[in-house]
Amino acid sequence: MRWFVLFVLAALAGDAVAAGAAMPAHASFTIDSALLKEVRRINVYTPPGYAAAKNARYPVLYMPDGGMQEDFPHVATDVDSAIRAGEMRPMIVVGIENTERRRDMTGPTDVDSDRKIAVHVGGSVAFRAFIANELMPQVRQRYRTSDKTAIVGESLAGLFVVETFLLQPKLFDTYIALSPSLWWNNMALAHSAATRLKARPGLTGTLYFATASDDDIGDAGEVLQAALRANAPHGLIWFYQAWPDLHHSNIYINASPRVFRQLFPPE
Repeated sequence: MRWFVLFVLAALAGDAVAAGAAMPAHASFTIDSALLKEVRRINVYTPPGYAAAKNARYPVLYMPDGGMQEDFPHVATDVDSAIRAGEMRPMIVVGIENTERRRDMTGPTDVDSDRKIAVHVGGSVAFRAFIANELMPQVRQRYRTSDKTAIVGESLAGLFVVETFLLQPKLFDTYIALSPSLWWNNMALAHSAATRLKARPGLTGTLYFATASDDDIGDAGEVLQAALRANAPHGLIWFYQAWPDLHHSNIYINASPRVFRQLFPPE
């Protein structure tokens, strides 16, 4: 088993995006999704030199909460800054703008209080199918992508990242879940982790998950860590980081710059 705990905050390189940093150039397109039965807007950042490097191919970082009024601007801005500073490998960022966030990011639940958070919940299977079968083929067609992919999400989007890792782990190479809402469905995902990991002894890739100081997820974080320590396949690299100085509301913008530099260093 290979497992790692990230170095303390001070050892991680990079800083959060400076306030007022200019949004880098980006493009947008829409997909009339047959699976979701709605039109979805997609925002795309390409790295410096993309247009000129006609033969180069790039890994892709996918992100739910990827609208212009959501997390796409700060993620694209920091990725661009890190690449230009030589602190991160060039990559494409694909942001998926929300329509019904709480529907798409949640799986089924048996808990009545969970169902009260939105009119519709439990749509993660359909959303994941949209990503795999409609979005990713479009991105591969429109952009010069390599075969390396990653996904990042926070809160309910972090829950979706963990769920995807446990249910469909080959969809991405790298999974980043910041302050994931593992309380969903009485922590069912965390409790299922040991069994699911044991069933995939040949699993490879990278999983990073982090918690903030005010996360209200009960023992779910510890349960997931224990499952990984005991059952992570030899080919899986995993990281856990507690951020005691950050909160659920600010962990994404403050932690992700350092996490990206850690997981995607220059090649």
